[in-house]
Amino acid sequence: MNAPPTPGRGPRRFGWPQRVFSQVLLMQLAIITGVTVLVTGLFLAPLSDQLDDQAMRRALAIAQSTAAQPGIVKDLSSTDPSARGPVQSAAERIRRATGAEYVVVMNQRGVRWSHPDTHRIGAIVSTDPGEALGGREVMEIDSGTLGRSARGKVPLFGPSGDVIGAVSVGISYDSVRARLLGAIPGLLAYAGGALAVGALAAYLISRRLQRQTHDLAFSDISALLTEREAMLHGIREGVVALDGTGRVRLLNDEAQRLLGVGPEAAGRTLEEVLGEGRTADVLAGRVVGDDLLAVRGNRVLLANRMPTDDGGAVVTLRDRTELENLGRELDSTTGLIDALRAQDHEHANRLHTLLGLLELEMHEDAMEFVTEVVGVHRATAEQVTEKVQDPLLAALLVGKATVAAERGVALRLAPGTLLPDRVVDPRGLVTVMGNLVDNATDAAAGSERARIEVGLCAEGRTVILEVRDSGPGVPPEQHASIFTEGWSTKEVPAHGKRGLGLALVRRLAERQGGRVTVSGADGGGAVFTVVLPEALREPGPRAQAGPDAPPSAACPATTGERP
Repeated sequence: MNAPPTPGRGPRRFGWPQRVFSQVLLMQLAIITGVTVLVTGLFLAPLSDQLDDQAMRRALAIAQSTAAQPGIVKDLSSTDPSARGPVQSAAERIRRATGAEYVVVMNQRGVRWSHPDTHRIGAIVSTDPGEALGGREVMEIDSGTLGRSARGKVPLFGPSGDVIGAVSVGISYDSVRARLLGAIPGLLAYAGGALAVGALAAYLISRRLQRQTHDLAFSDISALLTEREAMLHGIREGVVALDGTGRVRLLNDEAQRLLGVGPEAAGRTLEEVLGEGRTADVLAGRVVGDDLLAVRGNRVLLANRMPTDDGGAVVTLRDRTELENLGRELDSTTGLIDALRAQDHEHANRLHTLLGLLELEMHEDAMEFVTEVVGVHRATAEQVTEKVQDPLLAALLVGKATVAAERGVALRLAPGTLLPDRVVDPRGLVTVMGNLVDNATDAAAGSERARIEVGLCAEGRTVILEVRDSGPGVPPEQHASIFTEGWSTKEVPAHGKRGLGLALVRRLAERQGGRVTVSGADGGGAVFTVVLPEALREPGPRAQAGPDAPPSAACPATTGERP
């Protein structure tokens, strides 16, 4: 039985290869071979002419030497043509000594006095000697009785200066051809060596190209480029590619929208495109980490940077601005629920007190009690919302104040606190402040005149948060280790871990390019200071020009000196 065909494999076809490596190698080999053949041919063509010229000049030189011998002219004039005559003897001696094919001496009528074939002595030469007998030297390639040869002809002058004959010397053309054929093997060897070196260089270049193109075919590269363009301009994330020198290689449409730049940004440095600031530092890799926050105009961007093999990088950008509204609503609801849950016991006690006063018919005392409770809470809420204008942070502080009051800790805002409603990442700041206030509450609970003081202020776009407590404080030798994960002064519960809050605070601060420090407070306790650069958006035109625009708060916000 025949085996079933393998899926996806058809019959093997021989033809032009598809891989970039193979095509480039074949094209380079074809070019090198063609150039080598062309150069060899161009060298051989003049070589044949040079060998012919050398043979004709050699024949002419032999003829001139023969004509210059004084005995030739005398013997030609005084003797008859003979196979044993002095002219034949001298001509044969010269022929054998020089390797010429023939040395022919003729009189003015063209009758031979010498010839290698003695039977032709006394006969008229087979080719026209007119030019030589006319007194001119001749070089030519011609055919005669002995075949094709390179010839040199010179006139013989008598004592009176008249032409009395001529000397014709021939070099066998077979010897010239033999010299040409003898030069071909050496020439081909050189050409073969050059071809081998060129082929090796072509192979090495093609191998490098194979590694750089990942052994793809031209059709694959074209498809990848098409897919890349569709993907880059179709995804809802910004993509910025940088080369090894930090210049922008490409930006997709979403990156141009998020960064507020155009296609002309390609080929320029980040500083030229974005200017100096945290956004340029994040994209350039001067700030490291995952999910780094950056602000561009009124947009909050989440950036991740991936280095490439050529020293560049690809940065992806996600827009956090669109999620802020939903996040604010959700976190506000969560904060409100936490605040209501914290107030549950307090409200129950107050209701029981109010019920008792009514049952005792102490109506005036009941009215005073209700008025006092409502007034305190209203004053606290109004004070917080007036100085902390971000609703999420204000709700958190109101709820934390209630929770702290249940534990006997007074929470108040520091003088000079003023935070406008332009926070870039309110949820991150809520996490930072919530962890610090919770730790401060735990530390201050049970201390004499237990209190917490929270200060918030802005310096330009920088937010400074300080939380001061009346607890035992942090020993100076532990100021660095307190922010490491797992560090805690509390007993670890059986269901979980401690020592995560301050580590989370440090990570959130560093992710936004800020820092967190701890120091001792005057009169005991600890002061935690968080500095978050670019934590505020630039104020809009209305906010800048409007009469309700808040003035810049003077930092430090707390009553003590900031470290």
